[in-house]
Amino acid sequence: MNAETLAGTVPDSTYVDVRDVPWQPTRFPGIEWKILMEQKETGLSTVLMRWAPGARLPQHEHVAIEQTYVLEGSFADHAGVCRAGNYVWRRAGSRHEAWTDEGCLMLAVFLKPNTFFD
Repeated sequence: MNAETLAGTVPDSTYVDVRDVPWQPTRFPGIEWKILMEQKETGLSTVLMRWAPGARLPQHEHVAIEQTYVLEGSFADHAGVCRAGNYVWRRAGSRHEAWTDEGCLMLAVFLKPNTFFD
C-alpha cells in the first residue's frame, strides 16, 4: 500500500519527473508529445510537444482557450510566429493551421481537445 491508500486521500500536489514521461507519437507526422496532466472527464490537459522541422498541424478549431509557451525553436500560423521565450493563446472558436520551419519544443495547455477537419 502507498501513502495515498493508507490515508484514504489523494495528495494535493502531483510531481511529474518529465524525463521519465515517454514521448508518444501523435497522428500528425513529426509531432510528438508528453502528456503531463490529463483530466479525461473535462478534456483539460497540459502537454509538452516536440515538432520536427517542417511539421504541420492541419486545419483545426480551438473548442476552448488554448495556451502555448515556446521553449525552443518557433512555430507559426496565418497570424504570426511564436518564438522561443514567447507565449500565445487562442480564443475559443478560433481556427487555423500551424507549422514550424525549424522545429520547436512547446508547453501547451488545452481546456478541451481541438476539433480537426482533416
